[in-house]
Amino acid sequence: MSGAGARQRHIAHLHLHAALTEAQYADIIELMSDVTPHVQAVPPDAVQLDLTSALRYFDLSPYDMVQTTMMRLKALYGIDSSAGLAGNRMLAAMAADASAPGDTTWVPVERAADWLYPRPVTALPGIGRATASTLNRYGLHTIGQITELPAGTLQRLLGVGHARLLAERAHGRDPRPVVPAEPATCLNADLVLDRDCLDPARHHRAVLGLAEQIGMRLRGESQVAGRLTLTVRYADRSSTTRTRALPEPTDHSPALATAALGLLTSLGLQRARVRSYTLRADGLLPAGSAHRQLSLDPADARARVVEAAADRARRRFGAEAVRPAALMD
Repeated sequence: MSGAGARQRHIAHLHLHAALTEAQYADIIELMSDVTPHVQAVPPDAVQLDLTSALRYFDLSPYDMVQTTMMRLKALYGIDSSAGLAGNRMLAAMAADASAPGDTTWVPVERAADWLYPRPVTALPGIGRATASTLNRYGLHTIGQITELPAGTLQRLLGVGHARLLAERAHGRDPRPVVPAEPATCLNADLVLDRDCLDPARHHRAVLGLAEQIGMRLRGESQVAGRLTLTVRYADRSSTTRTRALPEPTDHSPALATAALGLLTSLGLQRARVRSYTLRADGLLPAGSAHRQLSLDPADARARVVEAAADRARRRFGAEAVRPAALMD
């Protein structure tokens, strides 16, 4: 191949260390579009840029281009960021996860294999606790060990499809392009702690509170959500994300809380040192256009009546006027 097809890609992944409103996030996407037209939103707090064609226009190195972009974010919005720079989207995101706030980790193509080799298997996207546990039982702890394993052996451990995808990622391959798109329509609620939390009861209470916030906002904006995503960030700046489609689009706080707590349980945090939680609701629809499964349980009807009364009280007396008993101090 020759020409543009053979040109080395330079992908930047910027993680934004701020709790952003939808309007602020849209403004940042617009700012990034001044750098390159190839900008992809990664809600709720990241963005990816294909800098390949922009480098010639600005006459900057890939690293300097990223630094310039980070400085613009800080100067215009006061937002600190960390960045990863690599030849594809996956490696750029992994490099960003390895970067402290204000820093950039650059993984050139010729050094990608060496950079990946000693990293834990959990650093690869799509490797959850269950897959990691399976690999660990067979002495597979690092990405390098995955690359050295015969394909047939890995397929016996994980199944053909999963094994092939894991092998591709372990070798640092990711053909996905950066796709310009508008930020996804969603609602976010987050909680950043002053100190690390190891208490499962506090994890439960934090996520319950976020679900309550999402429910109030959905009802206030006459919308329903079809999906929830929970992201938990840890003391070492790593994070875990789980997503679940709801049985039906809803704005009912108990239904949202049940789904959110299910996501929390699936993380198996146990004694994890948690620093923040983010709950995102997407798949939003106007409440009037959504169909709700009728319930024969009178308790459900009573709960919705109480919820509507609580919303009226909050509108009149403030958001803290009525709170679920589980969230009371």
